Amino acid sequence: MAIEDINKQLEQGLKQESLLPRGMYITGRVISKKRRKTVTVERELVKKIAKYSRWAKVRSKIAAHVPDNVDIKEGDFVEIGQTRKISKTKSWVVTRVIKRDEE
Repeated sequence: MAIEDINKQLEQGLKQESLLPRGMYITGRVISKKRRKTVTVERELVKKIAKYSRWAKVRSKIAAHVPDNVDIKEGDFVEIGQTRKISKTKSWVVTRVIKRDEE
């Protein structure tokens, strides 16, 4: 399935579930698709440690909602947007797929 088709399905699913994103948008890689309607997105940041005048790589994991009938796989590079609170850990929703994982 092409990226354009997946992104169209994402748009339709977000409108149906009334989960329109607002606020921040971030990009990251899908590292887990084990939960139903949920993916775990990992993003890497470079943070400065002022005391030592050095830079360190930092990772953060974010749980994001995936609308029904959307095929997202582990390793895909996605954009997620902030939305209303969906559950205890989910307040982000997948808005588009940037790059598919090449296997």
